Amino acid sequence: MLNIVLFGAPGAGKGTQSDLLVAKYHLNHISTGDLLRKEIAEQTELGKRIKSIMDAGELVSDDIVVEMIDKAIEADTQGILFDGFPRNVAQAETLDTLLSKHGRKLTCMVSLDVPREELIRRMLERAKVSGRSDDNEETIKNRLKEYEAKTLPVAAYYEAKGLHIKVNGMGDIQTISQDIISRIEALQQ
Repeated sequence: MLNIVLFGAPGAGKGTQSDLLVAKYHLNHISTGDLLRKEIAEQTELGKRIKSIMDAGELVSDDIVVEMIDKAIEADTQGILFDGFPRNVAQAETLDTLLSKHGRKLTCMVSLDVPREELIRRMLERAKVSGRSDDNEETIKNRLKEYEAKTLPVAAYYEAKGLHIKVNGMGDIQTISQDIISRIEALQQ
């Protein structure tokens, strides 16, 4: 059973590649961003707190995210694609613990490598199309700063475990997807 973390900075293309991997391998897509935005859309008390945190470009607390992830792993029967989690080394360690608790392990972490200038361009373009309030230039720069300080070390954590696959996130969507798929399939041989 595949359990994959899809990793990359905001705007790296995780959502696009997630959709392709989910379709290819019939995985459950666990997107913390989607789970959090659902809470916001439903205007729950938790959603209101999450919105103020996200609008400031900060990360939502580990406790909130871990609780959602544990429930998702427990309910899964076919394999999971984690998108947007883990966001820091403590969450990566927690994910290892959660997977183990449910008799599983991580197959790999695929990271999409995209230059900073391109990330900013993509997110500003996405803001025009989606109208996401968290895609404005000031918030984008803060999100990238948070990513570089807190999230980027997760790649080193998985690299040390031999589970990190770095993929060039620039270019044609299908070419990037094929690169990811071929690297995942090489692990299964």
